[in-house]
Amino acid sequence: MALSKKVTERIIQQLKKYQTLLVEAKDRDISESDTVVIIADMLADVLGYKKYIEITTEYAIRGTYVDLAVKVGEEIRFLVEVKAVGAALKEMYVKQVIDYGANQGIEWVILSNGIVWQIYKILFKQPIEKTLIYEIDLLKASHKNQQLLECMGNLSREGFTKSSMATFCQQQQITSKFSLAAILISPPMLNSLRKEIKRICPTVKIDEELLKVTIQNEVLKREVVDSDEAKQASELLKKAIRATEKSKAKTAQESMKVVEKTQGDAIPLCVEPPASTTK
Repeated sequence: MALSKKVTERIIQQLKKYQTLLVEAKDRDISESDTVVIIADMLADVLGYKKYIEITTEYAIRGTYVDLAVKVGEEIRFLVEVKAVGAALKEMYVKQVIDYGANQGIEWVILSNGIVWQIYKILFKQPIEKTLIYEIDLLKASHKNQQLLECMGNLSREGFTKSSMATFCQQQQITSKFSLAAILISPPMLNSLRKEIKRICPTVKIDEELLKVTIQNEVLKREVVDSDEAKQASELLKKAIRATEKSKAKTAQESMKVVEKTQGDAIPLCVEPPASTTK
């Protein structure tokens, strides 16, 4: 989404400041509680939330507590589970924050140690599923990184809406390594690749299924074609293709109706009867 110049400059400047602070925090190996303080400050300074009104620490969820909740008015926008700045973000911690969000009916959750940020979308299915929408290491990324700015802009107080997050989510999903892998082994791409190989070497016989197996097993990494994320990406691609085809069919149908209506509304030409030849 388009953010004002003022908000974009604030995000850039504050990210630069906190990159320095996070290096110092990592060197001192600060505790989890101290990391919570830094991230709460980042939610205020980088993302623009009101520190003592819209940022809640130790937010209660069914007898347990998530580290931070961002709430504007009556809406909880997202939850943040924090680990110490030197801690790895293990799968057990991912499950922890997903459970928090699922129990509260909150779609967006973040797992972070201050340096690494993982933004997840919870899919309220049976069973509950989750999708990693965006992951960034703030000490490796430029504070002017366009994807980082877009992510922070969508999470910001000024930029957060359900539609903007949905658009960002779709963009991240369709351009993820899993989706790109699914596109590479899709029938249209395999057909194009077969034609290109034939163009380069006309005498070679190419089998599309063999191409697919070769790309899956020898070109792509196993995780991008054989994982839960890969399966989700494949389903996302199928849904996107069906939606596009449905939209095209609807557009064609509407165009046909317009043509038929135009033809039906056309005023017939008046043909003069032949002059009488009776004398």
